[in-house]
Amino acid sequence: MPLAIERILAPALGHPGRSKDETYGHQFDISVVFTSVHSTLGALREAARLAHSLDARVTLVIAQVVPWPLPLESPTVRPEFNETRFRVLAGESPVETSVHVYLCRERFQTLTSVLVPGSIVVLGGRKRAWWPTPDQSLARKLRRAGFEVIFKETE
Repeated sequence: MPLAIERILAPALGHPGRSKDETYGHQFDISVVFTSVHSTLGALREAARLAHSLDARVTLVIAQVVPWPLPLESPTVRPEFNETRFRVLAGESPVETSVHVYLCRERFQTLTSVLVPGSIVVLGGRKRAWWPTPDQSLARKLRRAGFEVIFKETE
């Protein structure tokens, strides 16, 4: 059983295109997994494009790993700093984006336990031909775990 603490931030409204009454009729939830700021911005743009065509909502999922010597409630980076950073990041998305921060020990285990099996997951990162980057490896693991992963290549 993975150890994790969940913090859900209020939805960040980027550029609202729909009223609040219309947002409850969504059929799909597209999850964007945080990798790095630059890569996640690209992934959020891709997820927003998909969300408009699929009438879906976007959730930014952050699995923040806390090293074992520290208590799970005391990560190396203050939660208040990260909350502000992730709100700004989600605000860059052109659709309403909710932010879920998980303080955890194992990133992959936490992601597989919080993401809905078979759901659409968008992940951004650099791509290499000969040796996979950590982001490519995570995308491959999530695919093997049964998720529909879209890898958005960034430079």
